[in-house]
Amino acid sequence: MFKIKSSFNYVISILFIFCVLNSLSIYAKTSKQLLPVSVQLWSVKDALKADFGGTLSSIADMGFQGVEFAGDFGPYKNNPSALKDKLAKLNLVVSSAHIGFDSLTDDTLADTLLFYKTLGVSILFVPWDERAWHPQGITSLTEQLTQVNEIAQRYAMHIGFHNHNKEFNQFQNATYWDAIASNTPNTLPLQLDIGWVHYAGKDPEYFIKKYPGRTLATHLKVRTHPNDGLSPILGENDYPWQKIIETLIVDGATQWLVVEQEEYPNGLTPMQSVAKSKVNLDKILAKMGE
Repeated sequence: MFKIKSSFNYVISILFIFCVLNSLSIYAKTSKQLLPVSVQLWSVKDALKADFGGTLSSIADMGFQGVEFAGDFGPYKNNPSALKDKLAKLNLVVSSAHIGFDSLTDDTLADTLLFYKTLGVSILFVPWDERAWHPQGITSLTEQLTQVNEIAQRYAMHIGFHNHNKEFNQFQNATYWDAIASNTPNTLPLQLDIGWVHYAGKDPEYFIKKYPGRTLATHLKVRTHPNDGLSPILGENDYPWQKIIETLIVDGATQWLVVEQEEYPNGLTPMQSVAKSKVNLDKILAKMGE
């Protein structure tokens, strides 16, 4: 009788483990399939200035689910609710936005948060600040980021920081990016730009894992060095995109993949380059979801 019970319990345990693993597998695949893709509109800034509505329509036709603004709102700069409606008609939402500290002063912060809140944005990123790689300036930067993020949370929003390559220069036995991350609260999102991390010679997966749950949105792009032979189009090199995206999902708590195009090869227009990167990213995501 004891042997029968033991065998039965063993079988039940194996079945339980199998069910858990199968559920996790299904969850992982579903997460990959549902992870939405946005585009940083700075990638197509000239087209946006020439034809704001037409450019947004083209972005929607490419299959993007969201856009990330960088200060250009076309004819809607004073009407975020109308812009939100315009995007909704195109089946687009605003994944996030880039803003400078000039929009986050004591005099401007409340209006800035109200504008983006009305637009439906919950995450804002400061994309550039030279204090981010300055041995004395880094302290005031992290203090200011912490302060504005605390205020943003009262609006159910967050303000974080976006990297370029110099944030990965060495600083105090680590990097400036480590200083930014470790001297700000875990509630402050870090928008890791994969292209610039790779350009700096660092491993993006290392930093995603080192600061888990903070890479809520990430920039997917390729930055090339002169004569390195790389294509700036996503999916045309041996970048381990699938592994990086898996790490973003599992460790980064990533909500949005944001395509950014800053280089346009072989005579392609910015719009054509973005479209090509989007097609290749779709292939990568489809393979991950199999």
